Amino acid sequence: MPIKPLFSHGPLPGYRLFFCVLAASALMFVDQRFTRMEQVRAQMSMVVAPIQWVVSVPSDLLNWGALALSDQQALVDENRRLREQILTLSHRGQRMANLTAENSELRDLLKAAERRNIPYITAELLSLDNDPFSHQMVVNRGHRNGAYVGQPVIDASGLVGQITAVSAYSSRVLLLADASHALPVQLNRNGLRFIVQGAGRYSSVNVMHVPDTADIREGDLLTTSGLAGRFPPGYPVARVTEVYHDPGQPFARVTAEPMAQLQRSRHFLLLFPPPQEEVAEHAWDDTLDISADALRSSLRLSDQVMPDQPLLDQNASSPEVP
Repeated sequence: MPIKPLFSHGPLPGYRLFFCVLAASALMFVDQRFTRMEQVRAQMSMVVAPIQWVVSVPSDLLNWGALALSDQQALVDENRRLREQILTLSHRGQRMANLTAENSELRDLLKAAERRNIPYITAELLSLDNDPFSHQMVVNRGHRNGAYVGQPVIDASGLVGQITAVSAYSSRVLLLADASHALPVQLNRNGLRFIVQGAGRYSSVNVMHVPDTADIREGDLLTTSGLAGRFPPGYPVARVTEVYHDPGQPFARVTAEPMAQLQRSRHFLLLFPPPQEEVAEHAWDDTLDISADALRSSLRLSDQVMPDQPLLDQNASSPEVP
């Protein structure tokens, strides 16, 4: 009599493989076509959050042990270096207070909108993506802390990236160096505006579509321009490292190095910039007619600058401003 197998093997392996491939293809199609899968992914991230925390525990214990076993001389040197850094930052803060007051007076003179302080929360690195073709990381702040998709992320040196997925206790950040990431920037020296796109490397990014005659040099600082309303203006992005002019080509090849320490930083800030409609106060309405408030402001400013010269002909008919 034939021997009965001890374990049941079930269907053939080929059928199981076909079923797995079919299920994976269906999930990828649904994820591409429908937005409901984002909620499912967020719920699954809540299940993975404790595992991510447990994985980060050995690294935290290692850092704590290294600090506890540090010798006295190393601590003394670090303390002296931190004191020098505090002194330098204090000097910069004193100058910054004077410049801030002067800038506020100038903006008030020009009737410009007042710039607001941008609130933020701190975040810490949980994990990095192991895919060599993807530059992403996970931080320990989620929608329970106020994080949202598209939120800017910075470190102590500059812009890091933006949040692309949020769960209850963690968020996934797309880094500046990722090849799929791009943002508008401006040259800090002369205000020229460009687009910076990741090159797939932590050490460099590409400045796209730079005219061959543009005034851009090695060492120039690129900052966020504030266009598109996602990143607030004025934050350091990258520093130009190479400008290559190819004869006969309309555009120069420009590369830059990110200011943020993408491979070293463990602590970050999640910014909460105000909505774009609150920041941009347009003087023109949807019908391309200038608003009454903007006209009054311009007339008042013109009277202060040229009080003896009439702005409008008294005999000419002019529209009445309500």
